[in-house]
Amino acid sequence: MSAAAGAAWRALRRAEIPVVLVFASAALSIGISTPLITVEKAFFLENDYSIWSGVTGLWEDGELFLAAVVFFFSFVFPILKLLLLAWIWFGRMGLERRTRAVHALEELGRWSMLDVFAVAILIVATKLGPLAQVYPQPGVYWFAAAVLASMVATRRVRALLPRS
Repeated sequence: MSAAAGAAWRALRRAEIPVVLVFASAALSIGISTPLITVEKAFFLENDYSIWSGVTGLWEDGELFLAAVVFFFSFVFPILKLLLLAWIWFGRMGLERRTRAVHALEELGRWSMLDVFAVAILIVATKLGPLAQVYPQPGVYWFAAAVLASMVATRRVRALLPRS
């Protein structure tokens, strides 16, 4: 990296990206572990479901492929995306390599966890039948906040890169 490009990148480093990354990581952790939905069956049976309990429930029910898909897109992919964002932001690399990494991250972002997460909730909701009511819980909002924060961080990092 040229001295001018290095100086320009250092000048662009702001607290906003690290703050967004920390928020996204915390929100993801909360979103994964807290209940996403409450299912009320026949007006007296009530169950809470988190992403983790959904994955383990699918696994125990023999839905191995679906459990693996939800696990990958709701656990592995978001964590890897946040780690890659942190590496892009804090890592020592040339501007060209950083630009390629951000482009790759944007391409991966098209397979964002939110789409698969929504499909997984729809699958669960459609299996419930007419006697059940589904209510959102705080975990769904925390998870959505993590998705949005990672999208904002990716866009912001991209916007800070010099145009070629």
